[in-house]
Amino acid sequence: MSELVIETTGLRKEFRSRRGRRIVAVEDLDLAVVAGGVHGFLGPNGSGKTTTIRMLLGLARPTSGQIRLFGEPMPQRLPRVINRVGAVVEQPKFVPNFSGRKNLSLLASAVGLPAKRVDAALAQVGLTSREHQRFGAYSLGMKQRLAVAATLLKSPDLLILDEPTNGLDPAGIRDIRDMIRELGESGVTVLLSSHILAEVQQVCHSVSIIGSGRLLATGDVDKLTGTTAGSFRVDVSDLREAARILTRAGFGVRREEQSLTVQYVARGEDISRLLAERGLHVRELTPLRPDLEALFLRLTKDDALSMPVAGYTRGQDDPEDSDSQPEAPAEAGAR
Repeated sequence: MSELVIETTGLRKEFRSRRGRRIVAVEDLDLAVVAGGVHGFLGPNGSGKTTTIRMLLGLARPTSGQIRLFGEPMPQRLPRVINRVGAVVEQPKFVPNFSGRKNLSLLASAVGLPAKRVDAALAQVGLTSREHQRFGAYSLGMKQRLAVAATLLKSPDLLILDEPTNGLDPAGIRDIRDMIRELGESGVTVLLSSHILAEVQQVCHSVSIIGSGRLLATGDVDKLTGTTAGSFRVDVSDLREAARILTRAGFGVRREEQSLTVQYVARGEDISRLLAERGLHVRELTPLRPDLEALFLRLTKDDALSMPVAGYTRGQDDPEDSDSQPEAPAEAGAR
């Protein structure tokens, strides 16, 4: 059995809002992340992702439930594993007038790390050629990469990234995506919280999807997106007649502009044979493999954006945006 880097059991977090309401941000969450690769952590805004990450890092105390990192119970054994964990959960904070290298060198020196770790970290995030440039002149994407470099100074086994591509342009998103993929391939376990689902599907080996603080689905990306297989795009000369024939045969049919989407199909040849028997010849028969976005939208369509939870309407006094949290904010750096 693969080693579990992250494991939560029955994890729950409650807050009191400024209006005195009880807010359940995370409810009975069982999360399992095995060692190696990139694991996506997905959910709508306000679903409990950031609250969960803060609990994993010891920045928020669970109301109930258990957390284990590398098999060690948290937060009791946090000192044992903290050097194996790196995280970027807020905007990076560096000295604007110092170069990228100098910022990292100061961090490394503060925690007693050798200078060679700065070289390695800059190389891992692809900033070697810009290391002497002033941090304040960096693009948003370069600033995010330097934040990741700061966490890599101590060579962590687990890297937690909370929405690392927020605010980036397409080129910046591509750069961060490529960097995350390379980190996962290097042996680092990456927990990636993101709402850009197409990007997640390109880099993640496995995902966990949550909604209203609850786990909705988890597993390998390929297996999860294959759970709704059995749909085909069909192009035929008479779409109306084809739709009528296929519907009467028990298939689910949706009319598109220039084709049909046919669901609940065991074999594609059943469609072509049925239509050919009625004199309709298929010009296109393409299996549709659903993407992660389709799965995400299906699972979260009933997410409680307006459903009360213990007197709380999500979107009001949201715990991830509320100032009712007493814990200190996380910063990027080598800790």
